[in-house]
Amino acid sequence: MRDERVGFAVCGSFCTHEQVLKALKRLTGIYRTVIPIASENTASTDTRFGTSKVLLEQLKELTGHEVLCGLPEVEPIGPKGLLDVLVIAPATGNTIAKLAAGITDTSVTMAAKSHLRNGRPVVIAMASNDGLSAGAKNIGELLVRKNYYFVPFGQDNAMQKPCSLMADFTMIPETVDAALRGQQLQPVLLR
Repeated sequence: MRDERVGFAVCGSFCTHEQVLKALKRLTGIYRTVIPIASENTASTDTRFGTSKVLLEQLKELTGHEVLCGLPEVEPIGPKGLLDVLVIAPATGNTIAKLAAGITDTSVTMAAKSHLRNGRPVVIAMASNDGLSAGAKNIGELLVRKNYYFVPFGQDNAMQKPCSLMADFTMIPETVDAALRGQQLQPVLLR
């Protein structure tokens, strides 16, 4: 088991949560400490994909840690140096836009801001229906910023959702490893 401390922040692309939980399970088999974080919407919204209660229970069960769901809970991440890497999976178009604009009004964006103050990596595993339209500029902004690393991504359904982009969630562990070495896993664009 590796000793680097991983934060794992989950946003509200609810249809991807099953894939995200599989990636989280892989990470917990590699890293001794994985701290779960959930956006306020994720922590409180029931959808056709499942209830927030069940998701929070799964996050706690997989990691062995309470899920951090509020600004006061995540703010100490940076000042106390609690993490070596922060994963945001799924990172929605909304979250990516807020990160690009420096907006820290959710537990996930505050966790990222707090963590970045230490110059440590943030891994983005995106799921965005507008990644090739309104969200493209925000993705581009983060791609050129220091300490942001993207899980390789591509169009998930080019014919029916031509602007949608999704990370290959199975590549989260490899992306985390590369980010901890200061490298972007390549190729970042998948076919």
